[in-house]
Amino acid sequence: MSSHRKTSLAAGVLYLLTFVSIPTLFLYDQVRHNPKYILGPGPDTAVLFGGILEVIVALAGVGTAIALYPVLKRQSEGRALGFVGSRTLEAAGILAGVACLLTIVSLRQAGAGAGALVTGQTLAILYDRIALLSQSLMPALNAVLLGSLLYQSRLVPRALPLLAFCGAALLIVGDIGTLFSFWRPVSAPAGLLAIPIAVWEFSLGVYLIVKGFKPSPITSDMETVKPDRRIPGVAAGGVA
Repeated sequence: MSSHRKTSLAAGVLYLLTFVSIPTLFLYDQVRHNPKYILGPGPDTAVLFGGILEVIVALAGVGTAIALYPVLKRQSEGRALGFVGSRTLEAAGILAGVACLLTIVSLRQAGAGAGALVTGQTLAILYDRIALLSQSLMPALNAVLLGSLLYQSRLVPRALPLLAFCGAALLIVGDIGTLFSFWRPVSAPAGLLAIPIAVWEFSLGVYLIVKGFKPSPITSDMETVKPDRRIPGVAAGGVA
């Protein structure tokens, strides 16, 4: 298997792995929308499991950028580094959001009581705002950076980068609507506007796994070739 095929396979698997956090939309429902969650009874398993899934997503997201960097830098090293940086910022935001929710769980388990209600509600609101930036705004920037690199290099069908550009524009519209309270972060309008960017990332992951990179000048010299390390004039069985 050539080196660039291994790269595309790794990146595709990591892209699909970023979708494991979808259940958090339901797992976090109580802790995000119940203002008295800290005082209520019941296990915290759903929140803890959701936190684990988001940590996986954060690491997989950074992994996609690192896996693709050796190829993308051949098109534009600056934008390839920018993609690694934006993915890293996205992951940092995701981890910060998880820390907010786990702090609420810790307050609940410690029996903080009614005195911690305001703190819990503040942390839940902070999670929503961090998620708006890290899991909604940053994916739009990621799509523009990666989409432009893939469009110019022709490593994938051009329909995929075009979908990335359209998805990024619609996602930003959704973020603006959420920021100005036209709709809730988890609502029908926000969900519909986020679908194109999700389709872009899922389609890219599937394409990279199934097809790999298309032939391109920037990958023409990336075939894995093992150099002959024998001393000149010496054959495998002795002196030539």
